[in-house]
Amino acid sequence: MTRRLIPLALPALCALAACQPGVATYTAAQAPNDLRLDSAARERTVRFVPGSDRLSPGEAARLSYLAASGAIRPSDRVVVAASGPPPLAARREAAVAHALLRYGIVAYPQVLAAVPPNRALVSVGRYTVTLPPCPNWSKRPYSDFTNQPSSNYGCATTVNLGLMAASPADLANGLPLARADGEPAVSAVERYQKDKVYPPSPAGTPTPFSGGASSSGGGGGGGTP
Repeated sequence: MTRRLIPLALPALCALAACQPGVATYTAAQAPNDLRLDSAARERTVRFVPGSDRLSPGEAARLSYLAASGAIRPSDRVVVAASGPPPLAARREAAVAHALLRYGIVAYPQVLAAVPPNRALVSVGRYTVTLPPCPNWSKRPYSDFTNQPSSNYGCATTVNLGLMAASPADLANGLPLARADGEPAVSAVERYQKDKVYPPSPAGTPTPFSGGASSSGGGGGGGTP
């Protein structure tokens, strides 16, 4: 009896299989599980007293305003290039970096040939992350008979990576290879030993950093605990 039904069942099974698209009709490009990074860069010019590494009058206050207002944030990728002979340029870059570090903003030096005399160029790169839509069930599992990964495979991991990145710029490229800045590390250890560790504060409220200044909350990367 069973053998007699086989010829009748085969056409029915083929008809049902034809109703569903096969795995070959799906490509990962239809719903990629990738992070999208959008970037915007701006440049600020800082003036110095001619022939010295001292900021011109009002420049330190302007840097403080840019940091406190959020025009420059701890999560930004900040690069400083100064004019002058290498030793003087290095001191000027350090002066700008020190002024920004009070707000938890770490600036990295860069060598540029086109910096105007007695100036420093502060390049501020800001990135935003767009997460993929999860869960991703765009590929129907019942139509895949090759045991390939589902369209939702790795989606949650990608979302977690985008949420954990304190500085979105780190998802675009790594930090410049340079010597570690010892000031934030030493100040954090000193506060720990003196039982003066800054407790976490709610987002959007001022947070003290080394030097006794405060900055608007938000972001991360480079701040001292």
